[in-house]
Amino acid sequence: MSNDKQFVTEITPQGEDFSRWYIDVIKKADLMDYSPVRGCIVFRPDGYEIWEHIQRDLDRRFKETGHRNAYFPLFIPESFFQKEKEHVEGFNPELPWVTEAGGDKLEERLAIRPTSETMFGHMYAKWIQSYRDLPVLINQWANVVRWEKRTLPFLRTSEFLWQEGHTAHETEAEAREETMKMLEVYRQFVEEFLAIPVITGQKTPSEKFAGAVETFSIEAMMKDGRAVQAGTSHYLGTNFAVAFDIQYLSRDNKQEYVHTTSWGTSTRLIGSMIMVHGDDRGLALPPKVAPTQVIMIPIGPPKTWDAVVGRTDELFAELKQAGIRVRVDDRSDLRPGWKFNEYEMRGVPVRLEIGPRDMENGVCVLVSRITGEKKVVQQANLVEEVQTMLDQVQKEMFDRAKQFMNDHFYSVDTLEEMKSSMEQQRGFTLAGWCGSEACESKVKEETGATSRNIPFEPAEEKHTCLVCGQPAKHTVVFARAY
Repeated sequence: MSNDKQFVTEITPQGEDFSRWYIDVIKKADLMDYSPVRGCIVFRPDGYEIWEHIQRDLDRRFKETGHRNAYFPLFIPESFFQKEKEHVEGFNPELPWVTEAGGDKLEERLAIRPTSETMFGHMYAKWIQSYRDLPVLINQWANVVRWEKRTLPFLRTSEFLWQEGHTAHETEAEAREETMKMLEVYRQFVEEFLAIPVITGQKTPSEKFAGAVETFSIEAMMKDGRAVQAGTSHYLGTNFAVAFDIQYLSRDNKQEYVHTTSWGTSTRLIGSMIMVHGDDRGLALPPKVAPTQVIMIPIGPPKTWDAVVGRTDELFAELKQAGIRVRVDDRSDLRPGWKFNEYEMRGVPVRLEIGPRDMENGVCVLVSRITGEKKVVQQANLVEEVQTMLDQVQKEMFDRAKQFMNDHFYSVDTLEEMKSSMEQQRGFTLAGWCGSEACESKVKEETGATSRNIPFEPAEEKHTCLVCGQPAKHTVVFARAY
């Protein structure tokens, strides 16, 4: 037993050092490793499979709303960035440039894609001629590069994986409808699939996407009380249409500029999920996204070992046939206790134990990663029982995360109250804001917190600005963020 305990204590407790806990967990669970390039990581198979499950389910939702996938170049000419002034200013500090190729200096520098609004804009100008060509609803799955000064695996890396949707519409109303539709797709996905509750709202002008008219976001709370922007959807108006001359012949036979949108989310969803659900035992993965949903562990002395493993393999085949992602650990040189700790640390949602007495009685034991509940079930009903427990774990994870967020949400009326609150407790703060950038900057300067968004459904309406005391134009969520 002492060896089993030692295994768990190799993970730094969250309460001792949350950042160290996070690194310990993602490394020990073999989700990633550091690459020789600063700020870049290697996705190991379990880490990448989580992304595959995210990608598959999101892609299904995109296609159900009429979007199709395409792929655009990684390299973007410097002149493209000059066409939308606010856009280039927003990204310039993070841009890596290619200046030579094949031993020769390039005539024009090429940026390595930080995002693709400009490339989409250039191509849409060629493809869109008439209102009959609209709407254009395209998404791409790609990698992007933003040369971050401070990095954290999955949450903020110099290169990361993501999807970016870019659409073009006849009217402002249609483009705005698209913007909000995709924000809702993100909300549903993150809450239903990743079991992460989010706050949906509009970004303040200083926090909106460079070049957007308006930006909307979903914000998630990590267990250390910090925020992660889990997805964004932008109404771009005609800014990029004018910059790239994307015009179409309207139904009135006039040349008009299209209205565009963009929306995206990335592998930071993986980091968010780990920080929302993980505990001092390691990962806790929602069943819908877990690479392994059920780990089967046969138990027993050498004389019954072959029989138990044989029955385990039969049950394994039943679960696999039902579409459940299941594995068997039948290594005979490791004790069951060590295996229990191993798979708890890896976040496997359900553990199945079976021994010689279970075989005699036609039962096996299911154990929930989240509650630790042990349930003796009939082997004859195993598929249904496993599916029921997986559904329970998924729901329990969301409910727990939702309760945590509710318990760490505070309302303040003044900047002094906010400072005091943030010194004493982790979490989000709801406050009034007059709308001035000076007051918003003052909050960041004094507390280190930024405005996360103006929530669509605040827990309460605030009436005075927390900084200047003037009437509040908005009720805003503030938090320190990754």
